[in-house]
Amino acid sequence: MKLACTSSAFSGALDRGDLTQLEIIDYAARELSIDGIVLDVRHFPRTDDDYLAQVKKMAADVGLTIAALESSDIFTSDTSTMQRALAMATALGSPLIAAPLGSETALAWSAQLAKLSEAAGLAKAANVTLALRNVPGTFASSVADCKRVSKETDSAWLRYGLEPAAFDASSDARDLEERTVLLWSDALSTPEPFFAAWPSFLGFVVLTGGAPVPEMKNAIRRWRIANAQFVLDRK
Repeated sequence: MKLACTSSAFSGALDRGDLTQLEIIDYAARELSIDGIVLDVRHFPRTDDDYLAQVKKMAADVGLTIAALESSDIFTSDTSTMQRALAMATALGSPLIAAPLGSETALAWSAQLAKLSEAAGLAKAANVTLALRNVPGTFASSVADCKRVSKETDSAWLRYGLEPAAFDASSDARDLEERTVLLWSDALSTPEPFFAAWPSFLGFVVLTGGAPVPEMKNAIRRWRIANAQFVLDRK
């Protein structure tokens, strides 16, 4: 597995002005020694071409992969918002956009399916894969929900970005492994059981959490050590 962190893990530092988005990219590479980063669209101070090029160049300079762009509304927004998110991903060189579906109380399934199908069509044109996140209370809160979404959307550009711990007890996230392109976990959780449960997964595990920066640094160090040990034990 490869390890990534999300800029959302540093939301507090961003909100207080302690860190900028560019400083988080540098910090993730130099201090956390992590492989990749997921950038939340809400954390971009600007989205013009010059700034996006600067973000992409900085990530390349420090050897950090932009693993995905995180969007909270691409599956519930209008066409222009979908197109903007996909254009950002393309400009950044991000192969994935990770996003949840809408709440079951906010819109009907027929409306959600229509937006899903539109987003998948636009994603195909942009050559960016959509990584569906499972979130309680949405149309993708269980494994059965996720399978229904895949079946009814019927698009090779819709895959899963799963957080196994967010499923209920009756759901086994590994049933969706074949179409899973991204995994998520709280950085403060214990890493060893996670690696043991996903021995064949080769993509990024995105570490989240709202802990203070020093605590996040220690947590990610534990994940790096556990990942290295897991790789050695498999050889």
